[in-house]
Amino acid sequence: METFYIIFSIIAIIWISKATLGKTRNLLPPMPFPCLPILGHLYLVRSPLYRALGKLSARHGPMLMLQFGTRRAFLVSSPEAVEECLTTNDLAFANRPLLLAGKHLGYDYTTLAWSSYGSHWRNLRRIASLELLSAHRLQTLNEIRAEEVRLMAKKVYQKAVRDGTVEMKSVFFELMLNVMMMMIAGKRYYGDSVADVEEGRRFKEIVMETFVVMETTNVSDYLPWWKWVGGRRLEKKMVALKEKRNGFMQGLLEELRRKMAVVAEGGRSEEKKSLIEVLLILQETEPENYKDEVIKGLMQVLLSAGTDTSSGAMEWMLSLLLNNPETLKKAQAEIDKCVGEDRLVNESDISNLPYLRCIMNETMRMYPPGPLVFHESATDCTVGGYHIPSGTMLLMNLWAMQNDPKNWENPKKFKPERFEGLEGSKDGYKLMPFGSGRRRCPAENLALRMVGLALGTLIQCFDWERTSNEMIDMTEGKGLTMPKAKPLVAKCQPREKMAKLLSQI
Repeated sequence: METFYIIFSIIAIIWISKATLGKTRNLLPPMPFPCLPILGHLYLVRSPLYRALGKLSARHGPMLMLQFGTRRAFLVSSPEAVEECLTTNDLAFANRPLLLAGKHLGYDYTTLAWSSYGSHWRNLRRIASLELLSAHRLQTLNEIRAEEVRLMAKKVYQKAVRDGTVEMKSVFFELMLNVMMMMIAGKRYYGDSVADVEEGRRFKEIVMETFVVMETTNVSDYLPWWKWVGGRRLEKKMVALKEKRNGFMQGLLEELRRKMAVVAEGGRSEEKKSLIEVLLILQETEPENYKDEVIKGLMQVLLSAGTDTSSGAMEWMLSLLLNNPETLKKAQAEIDKCVGEDRLVNESDISNLPYLRCIMNETMRMYPPGPLVFHESATDCTVGGYHIPSGTMLLMNLWAMQNDPKNWENPKKFKPERFEGLEGSKDGYKLMPFGSGRRRCPAENLALRMVGLALGTLIQCFDWERTSNEMIDMTEGKGLTMPKAKPLVAKCQPREKMAKLLSQI
């Protein structure tokens, strides 16, 4: 009899377990068929990923569960689903997935971009928001940005006079790197006024290596055994790059420490302090919150997040204007009326240039700087009635949402006028190029200032044309920040009314 009860209990436990598991599986979001052994849905991955996933959502629905090797991923591509993820479930989805890049290039998942949600992340966010990217701090560094944009205008002017055409991808990229490094450390690494040529060479080498590594998909993030087959080479590159970046940043910290030591107290005004100096001063009173690793991590996040995204947005924006010359003329007329021809556009003018802001919003709608946003669930939660287990990677396809005819009338058409009357760069959850929720980009204000100032200056100072009658190629290239496949080359000449002012820069 005892044996009978044991067998009966085992059968009952198995039956209950299967029934419970079946119910749970039924509550999961739909999963595209087939899901292959070992690979899962990796066979569906194509470049660019946001387009491939967009097609998948259009076919199967706005909420899908995917299996990328050993990693479960929840793909959402509707404003309603994203809103539920970032409001009701904002805390549940406040983590980042633990990818290999975060281990080696994110100080073992401790930087603002890679850290899991908790007291450490909240401290980093507080530092970034209050000490580095607040309206007051950005205002104190306003002249740095204005000077770098003037130098960019001078460079374009010289190239236009000499050659008649300008390759704008490198112009925008070098502008943003100089702006960020001048704000961070008070140093410029591109152009004619680089103080330390060797240091500049090292910096450029690190920047280029970083983009090569970050554009390479690490298969072992999804198939862990792959690192023993062919993934070790990429990890070795990451480790070597980590050492280079860490050494370079530590050198900057030590250099500024030495300079600060010889400056008499009160001898350097608030307006002249770089962001590193601000953090080093805070380190003296709160050493636990401002360790060297924290400062270097913040420097790296500002540099990586604040350069490629903004420079890419500017390149897309000018490309769209060249393909739509009537919009360019309208933007020039607005700037002429608001600013005049006796001075260059400044940051305080941007709020008085609503059509320019419409152009920026429409560009970021069509070509969001971060087309895919990655989070990870820390706990079980429910979205749209579906059960989402903890440890699931959340993929929010902003590109799909912002180019979906269900959300936007004629979304493939460049139409800045659709944003007239909209304040800021967010339209509910239909437009959110800087993300939303707890992990919304803290540098949004800085990015909008820079893009508005740089493009406003180029529109004000130059007449722009395509190099031929053919439209500018708008094909997207590889990368997480949606670069153009072909760098933008454009014809330009100084506007007659601005030539004198340009020649005096």
